[in-house]
Amino acid sequence: MKKFIAGALAFATALTVLTGCGGAASSSTAQTSGSTAAGSTAAGSTASGEQQVLKVATWDYTSNPSVSNSVKAFEAANLNIKIEILDIPSTDYNTKLNVMLNGGSDLDAYFIKDASSTYDLYKKNQLLDLTDYIEADGVDMSAYNGTDTPFNIEGRQYGMPVRTDYYVLFYNKDLFDAANMEYPSNDMTWSEFEDLAMQISEAADCYGAYFHTWQACVQNWGVQDGEHTIMDYDTNYDFFKPYYEMVLRLQDAGAIQEFGELQSGNIHYSGAFAAGNVAMMPMGTWYMATIAESIKNGEANLKEWGVATLPHPDNVSAGYTVGATTPIVINPASQKQDLAWQFVKFMSGEESANEYAKVGAIPGRLNDEILALVQEQEGMPEGLAEALKVENIVADRPIQESVTEVNDMLGQEHSLIMLKECSVDEGLANMGARAAEILK
Repeated sequence: MKKFIAGALAFATALTVLTGCGGAASSSTAQTSGSTAAGSTAAGSTASGEQQVLKVATWDYTSNPSVSNSVKAFEAANLNIKIEILDIPSTDYNTKLNVMLNGGSDLDAYFIKDASSTYDLYKKNQLLDLTDYIEADGVDMSAYNGTDTPFNIEGRQYGMPVRTDYYVLFYNKDLFDAANMEYPSNDMTWSEFEDLAMQISEAADCYGAYFHTWQACVQNWGVQDGEHTIMDYDTNYDFFKPYYEMVLRLQDAGAIQEFGELQSGNIHYSGAFAAGNVAMMPMGTWYMATIAESIKNGEANLKEWGVATLPHPDNVSAGYTVGATTPIVINPASQKQDLAWQFVKFMSGEESANEYAKVGAIPGRLNDEILALVQEQEGMPEGLAEALKVENIVADRPIQESVTEVNDMLGQEHSLIMLKECSVDEGLANMGARAAEILK
């Protein structure tokens, strides 16, 4: 596999965070809390020495070792603090979290599942301003390589990055070996990807690629260059067009499965790739641990797999990708904000980052050492650390008002295009008109 020579690891964000319209936690509250945090001597200690409890909300906790291991590490380092986890199923998380926050819950801190909902939480005064805590404790925000930027609203920091995931290219080494073809490289354009998918499909009698039914698996490549977002409706979304045309060509050639078949069969990407008849699949880094475990347990029909850097548009260099960051925040209604900050700082810190890397997850605090640690984990493929090096992570959805409504609409129109119920041009024009109506 061709070597991917990356420059210094640096993340940039393509987000333009809109000016908030009220509802933010007052800076005076954060300033008071920040000075208290700086002057505390023992996290969690009380006059009586009793253990204090912090209530923290997250999702699928028991099946998420990256979070649970980090929580255990925090408790081991802070014996006077007990973390009470409110474990909510992922499908219900956003709804139940909103109910708790709107009802004045005594929740101290929580993870945000969908980063794009941050702006709505900010408007509803459900995010504590962390800026003064950060300054008082001298937290080096450059360590987050820009993944912190989306959670900086009007110059104040409201969330700390804990985990980041971004798209890479998974590939089946068995199929490439059988066809006597070179593996995908870390510097490949989408045009080259399409050609390779066509070639391997014929040579190995397999699907050359797999595109999941999410609109992100087409539309993300349109915002990959960092010049556009899904809110740029005034262009009639012409930046999506090359990628819809590419995927439809592959579908017509039989090099990928039909969208309608995937949708009606409710086929999941993990099962499709693990079946062993898909050569390449653009998917998020969250899938690495899953496929490694499937192969280890004998549940997959492939033995050797690899990861390459996501293919890139012709007008940008290799290493540009699209992703999202999971932040942790503090509830302004918490009566234990200082203690909550100690937990938030730990979960977004170096020790927690190591715990994430040890289970193959990508932390928000990312560097060469962390990537090397991910590479060392059991079942991870050769060359992974090089493939994971990126120059720029563009947020799949910007943090601004009405982004959820626009994203939902784009998903509806995406299905119509992929099912050929309208042409690409008609579908993109509908996207532009409907987004304009939403944002009017």
